[in-house]
Amino acid sequence: MNESETGSGLPGFDELFRRADALREPVSAVAVGGADETVIKALAEARTRGWIRPIVAGGKGQIEDVAESCGIDLAGFRVLDTDDPAVTAVSEVREGRAQILMKGQVATPDLMKAVFSREAGLRTGRVVAQMVLMEIVRDDRVFLLTDTGITPEPTSDQRGELIGHAIETAAALGASEPKIALMAATEKATEALPDSLDAAKLASQSWQPAIVEGPLSFDLAYAAGAATKKRLTSRVAGSADAMVFPDLTSANLTVKGIMYTADCRFGGVLCGTAAPVVFMSRADSIQTRLRSLALALSTM
Repeated sequence: MNESETGSGLPGFDELFRRADALREPVSAVAVGGADETVIKALAEARTRGWIRPIVAGGKGQIEDVAESCGIDLAGFRVLDTDDPAVTAVSEVREGRAQILMKGQVATPDLMKAVFSREAGLRTGRVVAQMVLMEIVRDDRVFLLTDTGITPEPTSDQRGELIGHAIETAAALGASEPKIALMAATEKATEALPDSLDAAKLASQSWQPAIVEGPLSFDLAYAAGAATKKRLTSRVAGSADAMVFPDLTSANLTVKGIMYTADCRFGGVLCGTAAPVVFMSRADSIQTRLRSLALALSTM
């Protein structure tokens, strides 16, 4: 498949790693909840590759025990001994001592409480959303999905902001004319599915330089053959650089369904915050943490 057929205007993770390896200077990254083997190992590898200057927030004794158990020398790490790692780590970012916040071994509500704090958090006034970069190796497809983790039922205005996040992220990754699919259960706007009506309304607006179309079902956004079979004329179908979902449930089910059933690579960050936030699951592997860091570095 050529680039126009696959929507591969976005780089895969091998390219993001090359970009991170080519950084002139490492950036400071603070992990919330550092007493975890995958967190420590991911930070250590990122430091070795010259991506980051690692900072870990949490119980110092626990962090040192984990590092020792997995053979990681904490020389070159800065350890913040604290009973409230989320607040401490967010403060590091607000004060300019760190440029990236990374979710480690911490419950999402605890982290988001610190991020959303009106007095001491990372609010910008924009809607905050999780943006996942998904690479399907078999099909040579790379695309963004949002919002997969934060806002349960975004309003139409908030969906507009999600479109903006998708366009900005795709552009930061190198897509000069991002193709954005507004997702629904059908490609036909119908009163029976109010989200499809909202997708059509949003798609009718100007989003230059992006191409925004909707409503589109997943098969149409993902596979060029689906549009041919359904006789749909579309500039986005089969080549979407980003999929903007109507609600968290549909987005989260889609991304997790792909994660657990497909040969894929993925990483995630938060958009709409004052600094990049590496944001996936506490159960992430070392590689997923590194991919998320590489994504964050490429969108700074």
